[in-house]
Amino acid sequence: MSYDDYHRRKKVILTVATTGAIHGKNVNPNLPEQPEEIARQVAACEELGASIAHVHGRNEHGENDASRLQEVNDAIREHCDDIIIQNTTGGQSPYEKRVAGIRTDPPPEMASLDMGPFKRDKHIITNHTRNNIERLAVEMRAKGIKPEMEVFNSGQLAEVKRLIDEGLVEEPPYVNLIFGGSFTPARPRNLINMVDNLPENAEWNVLAVGPHQLPLTTMAVLLGGHVRIGMEDNLYYRRGEKAASNQQLVARTVEILDRLDREIATPEEAREMLGMPKKQVERPADGD
Repeated sequence: MSYDDYHRRKKVILTVATTGAIHGKNVNPNLPEQPEEIARQVAACEELGASIAHVHGRNEHGENDASRLQEVNDAIREHCDDIIIQNTTGGQSPYEKRVAGIRTDPPPEMASLDMGPFKRDKHIITNHTRNNIERLAVEMRAKGIKPEMEVFNSGQLAEVKRLIDEGLVEEPPYVNLIFGGSFTPARPRNLINMVDNLPENAEWNVLAVGPHQLPLTTMAVLLGGHVRIGMEDNLYYRRGEKAASNQQLVARTVEILDRLDREIATPEEAREMLGMPKKQVERPADGD
């Protein structure tokens, strides 16, 4: 994808990341933590145009808990029409916790796949070995789960290329470029450089932390990319004003897309763009 895609008005895939694994209601009381409140905000964002929901689970105290992903998935399916569930397999060093995201029943249509380790704080490093990356990629492919390959710095693009070369991901590869915090410095030039070094035919998305979310996702739209919005990555609507909800952040991006004359992809269109199978619709038996 490129600036030409912007002029061709290629549709934008909008992902909402409602809640993550780190900050909680103590930082912003509007952050959803429990399955029901997560699902209700996802449903509101789907109504606005989001086609993918990036999903984390938390326990009753709001702490990161991959074992709650099943409950969150079930609640999203109950409240939403067609949104694509993208479970996390990241942010947790033990492989057994990472893999929980692709072992829900039914499995998610998508899952994140970190392309390497990264630092979180002075004393926290999220380890992720090449062996673990491959194991997750192999299981995702076997289950028909589309990996969203998360790139925390430019060196991890080499890992993306390796997975493609070894046939561990289906075409087209879907790459999430991450900026801000302790990741790639959030500078426009860095985004352009990362896009210039993407594998051929890759679809790509931008995730930017905190105050960088709005400018860099808008820039991604101009460069023909897709966007991820939500309170996992940014707790503020503007400087000094905490976000009232995920849908408030999504609505602003929807307005920007409209002003830039870019249409948003529906979940069905997103599946087609990412080379995913069409969602199987359960049909009533004869006589029902």
